[in-house]
Amino acid sequence: MCHAALPFPYRPRMHPPCFLHQALQTQANRSSPCSGGQADRITSTPARASEESSLGPVALSPGLRPAGAACCASPVRKGSSRRAISFFELPRQFKRVNRHKPWIETSYHGVITENMDTVLLDPPLVALDKDAPVPYAGEICAFQIHGQEVPFEAVVLNRTSGEGILRASGPVDCESQKEYTFIIQAYDCGAGPNGAEWKKSHKAVVHIQVDDINEFSPMFRESAYKASVTEGKIYDSILQVEAWDQDCSPQYSQICNYDIVTTGTPFAIDRNGNIRNTERLNHEKQQSYKIMVTAFDCGQKRAKESVAVYIDVKPVCKPGWQGWNKRVDYEPGTGSKQLFPKMHLETCGGPLSGVRAMVELQTNHIGKGCDRETYSEKSLQKLCGAASGSTDLLPTPSPSTNWTASLLTDSGRDSDLIYRFDGRQAANVPDRVVPQNLTDQFTVATWMKHGPSPGLRGEKETLLCNSDKTEMNRHHYSLYVHNCRLVFLLRRDFTQVDTFRPAEFHWKLEQICDKEWHYYVINVEFPAVTLFVDGVTYEPYLVTDDWPIHPSQIDTQLTVGACWQGGEVATPRFTQYFRGSLSGLTIRPGRIETQKVISCLQACKEGLDINSLESLGKDIKFHFNPAQSVLVVEGEDLDSINTAMTKVSYINSRQFPTPGLRRLHIITTVQCFGEDVCLSIPDIKAVVMVLPPSEPRITLLGSNRLIRPANDVRGPLGVAPFKDLHITSTVIKGDSSPFGGSHRSGVMEVMHNLDYCDVLVIGEELNPDRESLGIQHNALLGKHLDATNSTSGISIYGVDSMAHYEQVLRQLRYRNWRPASLSERRFRLTCSELNGRYTSNEFTMEVSVLHHSASIEHVNHMVAQPQYLRPVHSPLMIHTLNSQMTGGAPPAATVVIVVCIAALVVIVVIGIYRIHATQQEGSREEEDGGKDTDVDWENSTLTITVNPMEGISGTQATKEAKAESALGVASAESDCSEEEGEEEEEEEGQDERKKGGKLEWDSSSVAY
Repeated sequence: MCHAALPFPYRPRMHPPCFLHQALQTQANRSSPCSGGQADRITSTPARASEESSLGPVALSPGLRPAGAACCASPVRKGSSRRAISFFELPRQFKRVNRHKPWIETSYHGVITENMDTVLLDPPLVALDKDAPVPYAGEICAFQIHGQEVPFEAVVLNRTSGEGILRASGPVDCESQKEYTFIIQAYDCGAGPNGAEWKKSHKAVVHIQVDDINEFSPMFRESAYKASVTEGKIYDSILQVEAWDQDCSPQYSQICNYDIVTTGTPFAIDRNGNIRNTERLNHEKQQSYKIMVTAFDCGQKRAKESVAVYIDVKPVCKPGWQGWNKRVDYEPGTGSKQLFPKMHLETCGGPLSGVRAMVELQTNHIGKGCDRETYSEKSLQKLCGAASGSTDLLPTPSPSTNWTASLLTDSGRDSDLIYRFDGRQAANVPDRVVPQNLTDQFTVATWMKHGPSPGLRGEKETLLCNSDKTEMNRHHYSLYVHNCRLVFLLRRDFTQVDTFRPAEFHWKLEQICDKEWHYYVINVEFPAVTLFVDGVTYEPYLVTDDWPIHPSQIDTQLTVGACWQGGEVATPRFTQYFRGSLSGLTIRPGRIETQKVISCLQACKEGLDINSLESLGKDIKFHFNPAQSVLVVEGEDLDSINTAMTKVSYINSRQFPTPGLRRLHIITTVQCFGEDVCLSIPDIKAVVMVLPPSEPRITLLGSNRLIRPANDVRGPLGVAPFKDLHITSTVIKGDSSPFGGSHRSGVMEVMHNLDYCDVLVIGEELNPDRESLGIQHNALLGKHLDATNSTSGISIYGVDSMAHYEQVLRQLRYRNWRPASLSERRFRLTCSELNGRYTSNEFTMEVSVLHHSASIEHVNHMVAQPQYLRPVHSPLMIHTLNSQMTGGAPPAATVVIVVCIAALVVIVVIGIYRIHATQQEGSREEEDGGKDTDVDWENSTLTITVNPMEGISGTQATKEAKAESALGVASAESDCSEEEGEEEEEEEGQDERKKGGKLEWDSSSVAY
């Protein structure tokens, strides 16, 4: 409360507010500041000036100031001549009545820029008072703002005109508050200078809007953006980036533009931040992109930091199998190998109710439909346990089986004997080969590959035909194809049956004309005939009857690839040619094949497999076809299907599989809920590459020369030419270093089977009247081996180990019961694996025969032995001679002894020469590179004996000389005969002392 010392007690009737006194004081201070010590003057108008001039200077005494205006007091200096008076002490003639209140607008609208203090009001801040021009009452002293924490103040610029301004009293921030609303009132100056009886205007509403300035840069809401797109598509918007600004106004707080900073990218961005691609993206070309994006607000202020946008390009989501390789390499001997270890089915998120996948291994270009054992038909039958006695009608061409030499063979197959018939080839089987004892039970089996023949549907294509050779044209039995139907004709002889009986058996199967290999077996148990195709039984759909054939004396002709027409035509010829491929055509009389043997003969050695069956889901169902070339997997759960497919494997059980490609084909069907097929899964086509196996090198080793006396060759057992034979097989293995780079190769011995060994005679064929080459039957017992021989040699066949072949060949015997004219016999041995796919070296064996000379009658000569002979002593001869030394001998005995000794010396010299020549020949063979073999002198008829007297001391020799002079002629002749007997005994002693090595020198010295 402004107060002052009054000269009299006075309590004012009304106290104006302090701000009004401030306004009044401000006006007074314009002429005389309060702090200057001068009295406050009120000289607003000329009238007031006249009044003051009449009354003298008027000053506001501090004691006369209204209460509440102490802060506005201006004390009067001591000694001042002016008189301090109050407004209330003015004379009555100076008082004016303040009759009207000030007037202002009812509302104001203002704008202020943030961080500034000037407010632009509309309309301007002006207060009017009807009391004007009355001093004080008609003047505006102040404006009052009502509101909490309003950062504004109103200032009067001119009291008379009532003009004022509105300005900020503190910082104004648009981001803190964009608008202000408050109340303002105007106050006049009251009735006098002291502000008594002041009046205030009505309340006016002031609305202030804070204008923003662009003080902040845009900022992105994310530190980085990521998105993925599918290749090959044009997107309207891949993703949207968003920036914001802290400024409060739409002009500066809104983002008006975005821009891609990274150049050379196939992307664009619009003003809303949507990024799109401008060209089709390729996953293989580029799998991901990184672009930098910036933003601008509407005041074109750029973001301080750009943001990174990562866009991944994904391949087109195509339903199908993923994670599989187009080629899988298979190394022989590695067993089962997984084909798709990382494969899975992509369904692009579609709900599934079931999946069915069929995996097919296509091997029709390998051998006879797949990788089977390529042994000969006889060897395979022996291996599978089939009964012996079958006749191979399509054997490998050879001197003894030359009827197939003119047929076309498919040389493209890996040691698999296949004959191709093009409608112009056929072969007559010799009568000696044709089985003559077909009874009610027999079997016909063959491999056949046949397709339809356009334009020839009405013609028969004959595989096998037995018809009349001449005069007539009757077919006794035949197997042919007619209109893609397989027909077997069997007409019995009238002597066997005389009634109307089944004669033709028809089968209609798709396998007959599908151009694929199939194994056909016809089991005849008349009148029943059963067909097996790839091990599956088929009964004939049509059986026709016919009368039996009347007996005749006409010979029959068995033909392969056509039918022989020898009668009813001018020129005998082939008819009904076959067009296709055949292999392993056999007839087995008297027996039918069992299901087990048939399955073994046609079994594939390669196929599909599933590893770890226990790891498959319970809902998984799978099944194979008989050949294991087709696998079907079914299931409802996608994960279970994926697991099952990763277990699918390829296996080849052959030690030396056929190298090359095997095609894989996977067909998949997907079922959805309520639909049969909802997704189309592309088929998969891949290949399995079977790498070439390490080829074995079969080597035959042993002594290639055998010298035997004629007696041994003539003996009941003969001689064993291959008793020292050894069969080995080696492969070259390449070992890669674990550290990479270098490769080391080494030779490793392997064990495998053989399927035949042939011993052929070199030179003249064997003469059955005086020589033979064969093997005893008991040598084949317990082995999968059999043997056939002829004048050209002997063949041992069957799939068995090398050790068994070695044992059998060692027991092979050659015998000649008339060896007088024979000096030597030469044989060539070769062995094979896989029907000639791998063959051994040609091992030549020479058997030399030593003949005993008829002129040898004396054996008690002395001879210098060769180095490789061991001296043989005859105790019996020593005993005989010593026992006769005591008797006397006539003088003629000496002459007889000398003659015998001379004749014997001549024979011995001749024998030594032959031994020397033999040794020289062996040396020449060594120099020519042949293997050094020891000459076998076992059981030799050439007997070298030493004079028994060489082991007796000199005294005994003198006594023996005297004894010889005392012997007579008769005793001399007896001695010669005894010596001949002793020669035979010495030969027997030598047989008992046989040894396999060279004979050694004796320590005794021998003299002529």
